[in-house]
Order: sequence, then structure tokens, then C-alpha cells
Amino acid sequence: MAIEDLMSFLASSPTAGHAAAQAAGILEKAGFERITEADLWDAGLPEAFFVTRETGTLIAARRGVTPPAESGFRLACAHTDFPGLRLRNNPVRPLLGHSMLSVEIYGSPILPTWFDRDLGIAGTAILRTGGNGYESRLFRLPGSVCRISTPAIHLNRGVNDEGFKFDKEEHLQAMLSTDSLTEDEITSAVSSACGCQVDAIAGWSAHVVDTQPPSLTGLKGEILAAQGIDDLAMCHAGLAAMLDSGRCGRTSVLCLFDNEEVGSMTGAGAQSRFLDIVLESLAGSRSDYHRALLESIMVSIDGAHGLSPVHAGKFEKGNRPVMNGGPVIKTNAQERYATSALTCAHFRDCASRAGVPVQMFASRNDIPCGSTIGPMLASRLGIPCVDAGNPVLSMHSIRECTGTADHDGMISILREHFRS
Repeated sequence: MAIEDLMSFLASSPTAGHAAAQAAGILEKAGFERITEADLWDAGLPEAFFVTRETGTLIAARRGVTPPAESGFRLACAHTDFPGLRLRNNPVRPLLGHSMLSVEIYGSPILPTWFDRDLGIAGTAILRTGGNGYESRLFRLPGSVCRISTPAIHLNRGVNDEGFKFDKEEHLQAMLSTDSLTEDEITSAVSSACGCQVDAIAGWSAHVVDTQPPSLTGLKGEILAAQGIDDLAMCHAGLAAMLDSGRCGRTSVLCLFDNEEVGSMTGAGAQSRFLDIVLESLAGSRSDYHRALLESIMVSIDGAHGLSPVHAGKFEKGNRPVMNGGPVIKTNAQERYATSALTCAHFRDCASRAGVPVQMFASRNDIPCGSTIGPMLASRLGIPCVDAGNPVLSMHSIRECTGTADHDGMISILREHFRS
């Protein structure tokens, strides 16, 4: 059931904004109350609530039986965004009688995987609400509307021997139409998707997205393939664990941040003070907030590198996590991951109570690893943190894959984390 729910979550989350909206809907259905940032400072916060910032970031909390100053917080943190291609301002470009879409690279996608695929457009529109007011509205154009094409092999004879070479500026333009279109025509399509008049749109931003729905592969259906598994699968696991764990002794906090793939240095990213503000409001006072931090522990959940047998040489020989072998604890001597001996033990103990196997990952000395929001949050808040995630193949491809059994395992471990 969890994997079916995850597939539905992925299919409905073509952008970070859509993912946060899906999370909000799941939480509201479970009885969590939506509040605003201004409400955080009112007396008597709800027992279970969530608050959003911009369109792609959400923090949910369930107050524990014991005050945070006495027992601290149990946090799980993931991110809603994933690498891809974002439309530029005024994106329509005429080219030899065709209409192309100009894009910017968002994060670090594996760019060749975006060629020769049926692509759609999804994003956020800003609507005028009268006076000087605005509201944001998510949209997704129906069907496949554009494509980034490769030249035929007859025009690129060396492609299979020399590799596929392309110009990131010129060749990533997506074909929108064989006719000459205007900016007004694509804005009209956005307004139709939003269900509003064109003159109500004050602005909009969008990403090019994959239109192929999530699917199960492998002879036994044990592998899930989809766009955005890193890190939407961990967002979903955190949501499921928070709902399953119920009210615990300690206060549970789930953080879903936007903009991780571009460094998190935004008003809605993990480097903002959004989480600090929510935690302080939960604690009730500045002094109790600092006391609570001393008793807290965090799990940063982000996709881990899974072993592909034909690329085993990319992995350190003793750290080769496999799909469906269990969630992964990630360590790094340069502190690119936040895991310590203490937090590793905490995660292992949670896994033991849940009856779930755990794997380890550390990168080779000659292949530096990436990083997560774990170190930046741990360093700013002073909360011990473990970096963990499920094995993912083809990470940052337009279509990634992960093991179905690992998702249930991560939910079970996070449930024990919230209850610990």
C-alpha cells in the first residue's frame, strides 16, 4: 500500500510546489491544522499543525506529551525540489519557423536523459486578487507539449563512440510547435490550466517536466521508476511515518524544504530561519527553545547512491548499498554528511526495533560525494544529525529508480525515530 501511495504522490508532484501541496492535503486529511507564520506566535498552538512558506516548503509538527524544554524534538528533514530545466522569462523563441522554449538548468541534472522524451510544463502562477493583493496557483498544462531532440545518427556518426556532445545553451531548447507562437499564446495556456482569465495573471514560473507516470519494473515488480524519487520518496516516507507514529512523548517535526538542489540559500530553503522560528514557537520561549535543542536529534533523509553492478568501480568496496537491501546511513570524513557515531547508533537502534536491515555508504577518496541539508541544519541549530536515505539508481536522471521494499523500511525506521 505504501508504494502505491508513493506512486500517486510522485505522479501528482511535477514540481516542488505541487509536492508541498500534496503533503498539505495529506496532513489536512489526517487532522493536521493549517496555520500561517503569524499564527505561530499566538497562544495555544494546535496539537498537530503545519505551516508553509512560499509554495515549495512545508513544516509539520505534532506536539508531544512532554514539553520540548524537557524532552526536545525529533526531527526528520527532506527536500521537495529535484534537478531539471526551468523556463526562462519570456521563454518562447522563434527559430527557423518553429517555436522553441528557452530553459535554464536547475541544479545538476543528467542532461542527456532529457533528450527525446515527451515533456510537459508545470509551475506556479501569481494571480491578482483585487487591490494590491496576489495569490499563487499551481498549474500543469495537459499532456505532452514539448520535446528536446537529438540529431539522427546519420548526422552524428560518432555519437556511439565519442559520446553525445551538445551545447547547453543552444541544444537544450525544447520544441514547442512547428508554428510561430507568441508569448501571449503560452500565457493563455497557463491561464486555462489555472482556470482564470489571462489578465488575472501577474506572472508565472514553470519547469519542463517528464510526462511518463511512475511505474514498477523488474521481473517481480520490485523496482520503482519515476522522476523526482530523489527526494520526493523521502518526503513521502516522512509524512507516512509522522502520521503512523501518532502523538509521541516528544514533539515530532517534519521539514520539507525547497531549493536544496541549488544550495538552499533562499527564503524558503534550509538555510533560512524558517525552521528556527517554528521550533522556537513550539518551545514557547527563547530559553526553553535552547533547552529543547539540547535534547533533540534529527534525521536528514535524502536519496543514497545504490549499486549498479555494471558500475561497481564507482563505489568503495566495503560500501556498496543495493536496492531492496534496506535504508542507508551515509558517512563522510569531510563532514559532507552530518552522521556521527552517536547518530549512527540512534538510527541503527530505530532500525533494530523496526526489524529493518541497514546498509552503509561512504564514497571513494577519488570520487567526492555530494551533500545534504543535514550538515547545514546541524551546524546552525547544534542538533545531532544522521544522514540517511534509500538506495537510488540513476540519481539526477530524468527517471530514477529505487527498491520498493526499502520504502516501507524507511517509514518503519522513521516511525521509531519519532517515538524514541
